[in-house]
Amino acid sequence: MSEHRATIDWKRTTDSFAYDDYNREHEWRFGSGIAVKASAAPAFRGDGQSVDPEEAFVAAVSSCHMLTFLALCAKKRIVVDAYEDAAVGLLAKNENGKLAITEVRLSPNITFAGEAPDEAALAALHERAHHECFIANSVSCQITTP
Repeated sequence: MSEHRATIDWKRTTDSFAYDDYNREHEWRFGSGIAVKASAAPAFRGDGQSVDPEEAFVAAVSSCHMLTFLALCAKKRIVVDAYEDAAVGLLAKNENGKLAITEVRLSPNITFAGEAPDEAALAALHERAHHECFIANSVSCQITTP
């Protein structure tokens, strides 16, 4: 249905290419013209000042869930004024003993205009958003919502 592209650009800036020495900083460029400074996570010798792939993965899951949730609310004429999510991804060994993001925990805090949906209706909206989210449908880790 559509293609989504990113260009990843890395150049060695160190004399040594030993595991402990080489730089992890690189750039992600997108078709929109936006460039993002990226690096490995600090635990893997990244600089700690750039987005790492694990953070980007968690952000993509959270963002897709939010956008799907907002679309569902708009179609039901439930007006959302604000949506904030403090999402957390857990890096752990998967069933094959390989490091992977094994779970993403979403913690959305939503402000509605007017009366908010009751707890059951809100849970149903999150469940449907989860099942319709493109990113959630593309990954194998567990994704939990409130």
